[in-house]
Amino acid sequence: MNEAPSRRRWTRARYRALLRTSGPASVQFRTRVAILAGAIAIGVVATLFAEAADAAGAWFNAFARRWHWLPLLTTPLIFVALVRITRRVAPLARGSGIPQVIAAQADPEAATHSLISPRTVIAKAFLTVGAVGAGASVGREGPTVQLAAAIMGVAHRLLRVPLRMPVVIAGGAAGVAAAFNTPLAGLLFAIEELASAYEQRVTLLVLAAIVIAGMVAQSVQGDYVYFGVIGAHMPILAAVLVVPVAGVAGGASGGLFARAVLALRPGAHRWGDRAGARPLLFAGMCGLIVAGLGVFTGLTWGTGYSAARAMIVGVDAPLWFGPAKFAATLATAVAGLPGGIFAPSLAVGAGVGNLLRQVFPGEPASAVVILGMVGYFAGVVRAPLTAVIILSETTASRGLMLPMFATAFIADAASRAVCREKLYHGLSQGFAGALRAGR
Repeated sequence: MNEAPSRRRWTRARYRALLRTSGPASVQFRTRVAILAGAIAIGVVATLFAEAADAAGAWFNAFARRWHWLPLLTTPLIFVALVRITRRVAPLARGSGIPQVIAAQADPEAATHSLISPRTVIAKAFLTVGAVGAGASVGREGPTVQLAAAIMGVAHRLLRVPLRMPVVIAGGAAGVAAAFNTPLAGLLFAIEELASAYEQRVTLLVLAAIVIAGMVAQSVQGDYVYFGVIGAHMPILAAVLVVPVAGVAGGASGGLFARAVLALRPGAHRWGDRAGARPLLFAGMCGLIVAGLGVFTGLTWGTGYSAARAMIVGVDAPLWFGPAKFAATLATAVAGLPGGIFAPSLAVGAGVGNLLRQVFPGEPASAVVILGMVGYFAGVVRAPLTAVIILSETTASRGLMLPMFATAFIADAASRAVCREKLYHGLSQGFAGALRAGR
């Protein structure tokens, strides 16, 4: 008869070994603390950044109302100043911020000294607020992604643990979750856009970081819905008619925007090379376009949030809003100053939906506008799942989910037909070169 195996004794040596592998001084424990502390910090910083950007936007709106024609002078001059400061102080802060995070995944540790360094993201935050204060058609969501990835890098450096690629992805996605108050959208953005070029296993801890950042931002900002509780819905027979049109029109328009931005990259086309040869002059011209559109329309300044929300709730808007906002956003995006395109793209999408209302006058106005937003946003970023979840969470229109999914996938195909290269991954190539050069 075999004797039962004796119980293992908990000796002092075993306790010491356990503390080395899992205790407070272990790499595993410090990594967990870095991720969770970084997620909490992202929620707080994203909230403060949002409030600063909103205050700058409110200040500019008051300025433009009081001095109606003056932005024709001030906006181009500020564009030139912002581009000059960006090129001298933090050249890696230009543009959205999402391409930088995609490029940073190739070497996260090196990126903490360049693409997602504290110097770069601090300059990015101030310059983005300055762009909003100048009336530029920019959003804060893309910069929040870069800012969030940098916060994760700082947290890991302070706790002396290596920064891994999944954590960079989590940090960037946590920025989306905190910026829109949409944790689920942040999670899908991590999988669909930031990590789409990589094979990886996203751990439970990384997913927790995304959710925690969103929940912290929600706790600080309050439990609100970005565009308000719309609760839009559409009968299935109407959706069969509206969805293909919204998908093709929105996706093709979004693909056209992406193609134009990529074509104006230095080195991609002769127009991009000409713009790169005289960056300050080009920035001034872009600022003049933005100012001219803003002064003569009164609606294309800033993120376009107010106009988009008005169209979502059914307020009639000028038919030219969508094309005008498209032009203002394109001019801002290629000017070379820091700032994102998420929020302006939603506003352009609302303009697309407003045009579709004329085609389908008998269908629910809110639903048609939201489908236009889904189609255009999916066409720009080529992330259909993220587009659906963002619009679902920011309008509380879960009853419209099936038509939104159909619209997003049609839009993705239409956008691919117009522009084969994905916008953010195409833009990340220039930053990947900067990362390799800095190693």
